Amino acid sequence: MLYWLFHQLHNGYVPILNLLNYITFRTGAALFTAQIVVMLMGSRFIRWMQAKQGKGQPIRADGIQRHVIEKAGTPTMGGFMILAGLLAGTLLWADLGNIYVWVMILVTAGYGFLGFLDDYAKVTKQTTAGVSGRIKLIIQTLIAIIACYLIVQFAPRTPDEAGLHTSVAFPLFKSLLINLGWFYLIFGGFVIVGASNAVNMTDGLDGLAIVPVMIAAAAFGMIAYLVGNFVYADYLKVHFVQGVGEIAVFCGAIIGSGLGFLWYNAPPAKIFMGDTGSLALGGALGAIAVAAKHEIVLAIIGGLFVLEALSVMIQVGYFKLTKGKRIFLMAPIHHHFEKLGWAESTVVIRFWIVSVVLALIGLATLKLR
Repeated sequence: MLYWLFHQLHNGYVPILNLLNYITFRTGAALFTAQIVVMLMGSRFIRWMQAKQGKGQPIRADGIQRHVIEKAGTPTMGGFMILAGLLAGTLLWADLGNIYVWVMILVTAGYGFLGFLDDYAKVTKQTTAGVSGRIKLIIQTLIAIIACYLIVQFAPRTPDEAGLHTSVAFPLFKSLLINLGWFYLIFGGFVIVGASNAVNMTDGLDGLAIVPVMIAAAAFGMIAYLVGNFVYADYLKVHFVQGVGEIAVFCGAIIGSGLGFLWYNAPPAKIFMGDTGSLALGGALGAIAVAAKHEIVLAIIGGLFVLEALSVMIQVGYFKLTKGKRIFLMAPIHHHFEKLGWAESTVVIRFWIVSVVLALIGLATLKLR
């Protein structure tokens, strides 16, 4: 909004306002704004949620027994705080004439609302089963395909970029593209839905999901900025995507809202993000990867989320195949390590370290071509 107002009203007499022309400045401003919004909401929102929710988020009876004692009564839907900060930072500092910004908002808000319905059902019914999994998947897929369609159909492009928005780029290769045509909508939708559910599965310990999300957002903010700048893209031999650099502002808002939320979600958590936050943030990461044409790199940077999702799929598949046997002591895999005797803080911090390493590997693919 401020960027639009600057270009509508700027008369050249206030040179400092030229800072609004720089994506890097607006990214930092969005980060700071989002963090302040979340932290100002924090205590009052948590008290309100405690009063409204009573028993808080239901804890799995067949899960880690310590969680039943320590985490019972902790309110959920903290993702509402994250989304408030994220949307405030984005709407205030991003270029609202940029299609990519609105696609990010569509996915984040849509998935956040779906997660809210799921959290609300769980809290009111005091059950770990909320909205039907099939219904959630259908709605997620619909939103993701609409987002991909908007990118393919309306994103700006130069003549050299013909076909880029329907193609899959591969890391480590300078010019390898596979054009999927309209089938790209299915591929892009799979990336967004998969990322959303993978982050959701990771959100099982205090601070476990939000920090890797911030790390991934920081990495993709850098990728979006470089890919959206023709000079840097040409130097790095990556595919230039016109206008996508504006997503860096959105990534800054994710980091800021994440920092604000972590203040209250750090062990012992005063509030959980719930599906309201995890579905939205995961979907946002997927949408960013699709827009920046780094879908495969998302599997590297977000490798922790991939591992968590795979552990669930492997566990369920093996259980059904062997009629009752398990590979992991408990899935998702962070619970497996808890069952092995690791302290919750040990699991969380070590997973953060893994996230940092994977983000650095993902960023290295920009140059290793």
